[in-house]
Amino acid sequence: MPMLLVCPLSKLNATVAASGARSIVTLLNAGTPIQRPSEIAAEHHMVIPMSDIIEPSDGHILPGRAEVESVVAFARRWDRRHPLVVHCYAGVSRSTAAAFAIVCALSPGRDEPAVAAALRAASPTATPNARLVAVADQVLSRNGRMVAAIQAIGRGVDCIEGSPFRLDVS
Repeated sequence: MPMLLVCPLSKLNATVAASGARSIVTLLNAGTPIQRPSEIAAEHHMVIPMSDIIEPSDGHILPGRAEVESVVAFARRWDRRHPLVVHCYAGVSRSTAAAFAIVCALSPGRDEPAVAAALRAASPTATPNARLVAVADQVLSRNGRMVAAIQAIGRGVDCIEGSPFRLDVS
């Protein structure tokens, strides 16, 4: 079964090594240093600079349509034979929003509340970036259902960083 793994930057190498992942989506502030794990070929590592913000802020990149479309396009090219790792700095907001969007994109008939519930069950700390979810909702023509599903699970438990977790695609 195809699966996503979500983790913070500090656990990226260990998550890749333990899982056999061969593809990564990195969502970090522009300029944050990132070293691709040796197991990952350059063409299987998408780095998308974006800040963990929901409104424009000087010096930051607001998640927008181009970023969401890039994440979805990369996920659609993923071969699904090995796990796909999605990470941000803390593994709580940008990465959980992107993972939610990827599952919704790759499983278009899957119910949004069910995906959100699976996300919450997998990670009590997940607090998906509301802006990223709202843009993904538009890109995927989900008519507000993604936004409502994430609002329904509420904010996750406060933490410094999340623990790595698995989210099944199908």
